[in-house]
Amino acid sequence: MAATIHLFDIDGTLLDGDGAGRRAMELAFAAEFGDDACTALRALRFAGMTDPAIVRAGLRGAGRDPSDDDRAIAAVLARYLELLPQTIAQAARFRAHVGVHACLDALAGRAELAVGLGTGNLERGAALKLAPLGLGDRFAFGGYGSDAEDRAALVAIGAERGAAALGRSRQACRVVVIGDTPKDVAAAAAVGAQSLAVATSFHGVDELAAAGATLAVRDLTDPAALRFLLG
Repeated sequence: MAATIHLFDIDGTLLDGDGAGRRAMELAFAAEFGDDACTALRALRFAGMTDPAIVRAGLRGAGRDPSDDDRAIAAVLARYLELLPQTIAQAARFRAHVGVHACLDALAGRAELAVGLGTGNLERGAALKLAPLGLGDRFAFGGYGSDAEDRAALVAIGAERGAAALGRSRQACRVVVIGDTPKDVAAAAAVGAQSLAVATSFHGVDELAAAGATLAVRDLTDPAALRFLLG
């Protein structure tokens, strides 16, 4: 098997957050700028977006001065991280998607594999979401929304970290992005990676395949998913 780096998305791919992340983000935005300013943010579909990009889109929709974006984004995200544990605890159905634990078990302990994250979540936010589901220690590295606002850029960072974990060059490794949106598929293509798309949230198998996924499956219980991940 070729040295392989797996980069898993979180929301919609590894877990169903029951809206906990969205609620924390909306509360944080409203706390900084008022409830009326949150209208545009509430209209956004967050799937596939990075946390900084979500806040930036909300600021644009609220007509905020772009010159103040960096400070405003940092303030909202800091408040978001404070609120996230509470909204997770309040979620009625915060759970791992079917097949996730079994898939990660099958990948664990293989010297030729590096299993990490490729997520729009901030690194701290990722840890807060994964820990309650027993997934906090499954990923030794990642590319995060706190590394880059652009999804393809954070995937590239995750791939470099995975290559370092394997003691290989990035060019010597197969990279697979595992996600649930066309944005994950596009980010993988942008950095020369393959993509495994799972139809566990808003997008169906046919839509993900049409977006260019290397393989699209209903969920990680499909035997074809593990065969693909193992190369």
